Amino acid sequence: MKTRSGLALVSILVLSACAHHRQHSGGDIIIDTKHVDMGAYYQDLHECRSYAAQVNVGEKVATKAVTGAVVGGAIGAIVGDSSSAARAAGVGGVLGAVKGTGQGYREKQRVVRNCLRGRGYRVLN
Repeated sequence: MKTRSGLALVSILVLSACAHHRQHSGGDIIIDTKHVDMGAYYQDLHECRSYAAQVNVGEKVATKAVTGAVVGGAIGAIVGDSSSAARAAGVGGVLGAVKGTGQGYREKQRVVRNCLRGRGYRVLN
C-alpha cells in the first residue's frame, strides 16, 4: 500500500511538471522592445516557435526514462533484492523522464532565443 501511494505521488508530480513546462514553453523570453515593430516581432516569434516545435521532447523523455530505470534497477539490485531493484528501477525511470522533459523544453527555449537573435532582436534572458 505504501509503495502505491508513493508511486501515485511521484506520478502526480511528474504530470504537474509536464503541464508547467507546456504552459511556459517560449513564454518567458524577454527582448529589448525599444525601436521594435511589435507586429513583426510576434510574427518572428511565431516562426521561431515553429522551429522549436521540431525538437523531439518525447525522444529525450524516453531516453532519460530508460537510462534512469536501468541505473535505478542496478543500484536497487546491488543494495537489495529483486523487489528493491524493481522499485528503484521505477523511481529511476520516473526521475529520468522528468529530467528528459526539462532538457527538451530548455532546448526548445534555446532554439527560440537563437532564432530571435538571428533575426536581430536583443534577447535579454
